[in-house]
Amino acid sequence: MDLANFLIQLLNSVQYGLLLFMLAAGLTLIFGIMGVVNLAHGSFYMLGAYLAWWLSLKTGSLLLAILLGTALSVAFGLLLERILFRHFYHRDHLDQVLLTFGLIYIFEESRSILWGDDVHGVKIPDVLAASIPLTDNLSYPVYRLFMSGLCIALAVGLYLLISRTRLGMKIRAGAFNRDMTEALGINIKLIHAVVFALGVGLATIAGMIAAPISSVYPNMGSQVLIMCFVVVVIGGIGSVRGALISALLVGFVDTFGKVLLPQVAGMLVYMLMAAVLLWKPEGLFKQ
Repeated sequence: MDLANFLIQLLNSVQYGLLLFMLAAGLTLIFGIMGVVNLAHGSFYMLGAYLAWWLSLKTGSLLLAILLGTALSVAFGLLLERILFRHFYHRDHLDQVLLTFGLIYIFEESRSILWGDDVHGVKIPDVLAASIPLTDNLSYPVYRLFMSGLCIALAVGLYLLISRTRLGMKIRAGAFNRDMTEALGINIKLIHAVVFALGVGLATIAGMIAAPISSVYPNMGSQVLIMCFVVVVIGGIGSVRGALISALLVGFVDTFGKVLLPQVAGMLVYMLMAAVLLWKPEGLFKQ
């Protein structure tokens, strides 16, 4: 592998890892702070992809579709938390698994009714459709750089929100001791609603920005859900920092595995997870 090909694969691994972080961050927030095992998290990724396709057709702009889709997904997350998830915080994890597993089928059937079962493509905006030449015959798409930049910006924003704001202080307090936080007069129900909507929004944005390069098709959420759980387990359940490092590590192993060891590429990520759990059963970082 020459330097140009290595650079392209390295950029691909970072872009894929950052996209996985967007998904895993939402999942780890929901589980780490609210204690909810959400198997339907991949469905929010699928929802984002279909919203990107549908709204871009209606508005003629993918960037506008992303803005509208983000607002719709946050509102949907608030509604879903209010009518369903709020009643399962103190229930057994098995009840949560059954609830979210059922939601997967509901979302899939709703998707089929609303948008059908065809495969769709999403057009990359003209302003991001160019490529940066690396050699005489190799170039790198600007849109992939846009995806990485947007994911980095959202990761920085998430870090600042959790560690530098008053709302973030309340979120961390609620994760550490829910009962004491509520006794101090903080509206823990509102905090949970905000966290859930944030997790849904992150997963939906990931689906929207991934739609132009991965297409839009049925059951696309189930394929990323397993990888998302792998990232959360490797990084440490409940740790956002662990999710970021783990996602980048998984992206590197998966991308270079497919290039250098295609025969065993499907096993490498799970071998990595097994090695990490043998070394640190709680994951790379604790909550």
